[in-house]
Amino acid sequence: MRKYKFFILSLLAASSVIVIQAEPAPAKVDNPRTVVVGERSVVDIYVSQFQDTLIVLPPSEKVRQTFVGDSANWALTTGKSDEPTRYISIKVKEPIVKQTTVNVLSDHDKSYTFRLILSTDHCDSKVFIDPDSQLSLDLAKPPVFVSVTEFETAKKEAAVAKTEAAQAVQREQGKAQTEIESFRSKYPGTLRFDYHWDQKVGDKLGVIQIFRDDKFTYIAAQPQETPTLYEVKDGKPSLINFDFANGLYTIPKHVERGYLAIGKQRMDFWESAQRP
Repeated sequence: MRKYKFFILSLLAASSVIVIQAEPAPAKVDNPRTVVVGERSVVDIYVSQFQDTLIVLPPSEKVRQTFVGDSANWALTTGKSDEPTRYISIKVKEPIVKQTTVNVLSDHDKSYTFRLILSTDHCDSKVFIDPDSQLSLDLAKPPVFVSVTEFETAKKEAAVAKTEAAQAVQREQGKAQTEIESFRSKYPGTLRFDYHWDQKVGDKLGVIQIFRDDKFTYIAAQPQETPTLYEVKDGKPSLINFDFANGLYTIPKHVERGYLAIGKQRMDFWESAQRP
């Protein structure tokens, strides 16, 4: 009977024992590191559950699209779709698989491949991606793809720049015309405004007025690039020396016929007496 009671008590004591298991130590979070890559490189990235690992692409790159092998258990965040960045945040949802791959396409149409490895020992905090020499040359070129936000911003900036440039041209033309009128009022008896030219071509070259006095020929203009000046005598052109300052060509002679030329553009001018 005593043996039976002892057996019962032993069973009760055994059933009341609580087994305490030690929780696993968290993985060590490593300091940031830098990896030099080319387009054929595969970079190992160590991640741990409950940790966040950040991949940083080269400064000139932005993430256009990502492909992860196991999207059910690995979460990738790259920022808003209309505001792409060079950052990729990686987290583990459920540690079911030990490894997966991520492919990243950039706005320079370059691809980066990463091997994500689940580790209980250590975890990458941040991995900087530096391009090798060949990839650096490619990234120095403008991006192949731009976001909608960047495109709209560039479009607005171009429109503003175009408007400001047109306003600046109008101001300069008005200023030049004012100076011409002032010049004409000072020398009414000596200035002659009897030159002719193709107005459409003249507008492209920034020509505002052509006139002369007894010693000089003047061309008021606001060109984006100063054209070359020729004098035509007996049907043969010859280069003319001139001074150009404050929107005014000053030619130290009386030119009856000539032309301005830059690239494929040419604007002939002539006095009334020389009209063809």
